[in-house]
Amino acid sequence: MKENKYDDPVFFQKYAGMARSQKGLAGAGEWRAFRALLPDFQGKTVLDLGCGYGWHCRYAQEQGAARVLGVDLSQKMLDRAREINAVSGVAYRRAAMEELDFPPASFQAAVSSLAFHYIADFPALVQKISRWLAPGGDFVFSVEHPVFTAQGPQDWVYGPDGEILHFPVDRYFSSGLREAVFLGERVVKYHRTVTEYVEALLQNGFRLRALVEPRPPQDMLDLPGMRDELRRPMMLLLAAQKEG
Repeated sequence: MKENKYDDPVFFQKYAGMARSQKGLAGAGEWRAFRALLPDFQGKTVLDLGCGYGWHCRYAQEQGAARVLGVDLSQKMLDRAREINAVSGVAYRRAAMEELDFPPASFQAAVSSLAFHYIADFPALVQKISRWLAPGGDFVFSVEHPVFTAQGPQDWVYGPDGEILHFPVDRYFSSGLREAVFLGERVVKYHRTVTEYVEALLQNGFRLRALVEPRPPQDMLDLPGMRDELRRPMMLLLAAQKEG
């Protein structure tokens, strides 16, 4: 089993305290923009890669999906998903998404939320997802924006009095491993450019439907730190459809 930070007790406890962990989809600033990209789930088989607490699995089921499979590497994440999002038609499996295998056309939709920046070889995974999806199948995912992942530590540059000056962007075109700091803990992530994300889709039988750089909703701007998120993009959302 591949190493994963989310089974570290200290890190997981910190993650559990985040708004998106406690409030679900309503606590995620990008949710409304992400939801707008999702397909009609009615009667479909759905794969959620990096499902975490299972919020998106539950949403797909509530929207009429016939069957949903949520996959995550973290046992702690899956334990929590089974505790709060165990609903009929939703199953959870522990696995590294890079090591998964399914018969061709096993699913009609695939989603992923903020998981692919932990994957070293994204094009290879997209190739597999394309095979797993039926012709016309939808693929919608979010990742940390390449502007956010490029430099590495993922923190602002501060002035002498602790004020935010700007966000650093460096080594943008040098794809690969980065050592980031998330929730005060060292986390390994992988940076790639916007072009590389899009090209992985186009070269593996997908047609790009949408590319969105979401802004925090107006009614969340008064939350601590949220207004600063207007100063640089933090997330990238992409929606694609398999040709055929």
